[in-house]
Amino acid sequence: MKLTKIIATLLSVGVISSMSPVQAQELTGTLAKIKKAGSVTLGVRDGSVPFSYLDDKQQYQGYSIDLCMKVVTALQKHLGLSELKVVMSPVTSANRIPLMANGTIDLECGSTTNNLERQQQVAFAPTMFVIGNRVLSKKSSNIKTLEDLRGKTLVATAGTSTIKQMTILNKEKNLGMNIAVGKDHPESFLMLETGRAVAEANDDILLASQVANSKNPNDYEITKEALSVEPYGIMLRKGDPAFKKVVDDALIRLYKSDDINRIYAKWFTSPIPPKNINLKFPMPPQLKAVFTNPTDSGDPAAYAAVPEAQKTSDKRKK
Repeated sequence: MKLTKIIATLLSVGVISSMSPVQAQELTGTLAKIKKAGSVTLGVRDGSVPFSYLDDKQQYQGYSIDLCMKVVTALQKHLGLSELKVVMSPVTSANRIPLMANGTIDLECGSTTNNLERQQQVAFAPTMFVIGNRVLSKKSSNIKTLEDLRGKTLVATAGTSTIKQMTILNKEKNLGMNIAVGKDHPESFLMLETGRAVAEANDDILLASQVANSKNPNDYEITKEALSVEPYGIMLRKGDPAFKKVVDDALIRLYKSDDINRIYAKWFTSPIPPKNINLKFPMPPQLKAVFTNPTDSGDPAAYAAVPEAQKTSDKRKK
């Protein structure tokens, strides 16, 4: 039978027309791994409120996890699976990149800064949040700027871009700070709370969350001085364009829809579990600009300035 007749026969019985793009081509990389296992593994955090954390029922939840679950739905559809199991695998700031590189996790759903250095090891989905790096202290310490920490103890979390930044600034400005290291964000705040450090350096939204969930929120103050502006992104393996395309497409669709505003409001301007505290953190203009024009750039300069069109739009809404 000639090839044309074979194709015509297959079309007549609906074989070719019913084949999905996935069935029509051989899967590779992470897509093949997920298809074979029937499961996707998400790297999650225990204490990165409100991005990824354990609630009082020991369930993982948060803004980043909600976004990752949108990706999971897209993956299930793309792979033509009737069911896709989700495995939550705890990671830390220190081990998240090695666990991604060695295949232990497929998506990292936490509060990870996307920068050019990390892009040498891993890839990032389009930016999901934009932060300012600041310093938190007790009001009684009267810390207003980094200069006020000269000769004092500052704590930052192991494996973060913040601790590297503080080390560089300490040397460049000859501040003589003692930089202590917390194993995770809760431990870093505990060191500040108990007086083992005068201040904590971290991303502003994480600091705001720590203060809101503390025993005495009115005791603390976050500096107005932003030491840097950085993007957060969902992390995935480097060199896997087919998988990255599915992830990117899912998030871009979300960012272009009204659903992203609902998800943002759920975690940043509404009461959140377990204490039903409202972080009262309106969407930064830089993030609005990113949702309008999604990017996975790891260059801070891409986020430092808000496009004039976005500024004009925000003014009209006021």
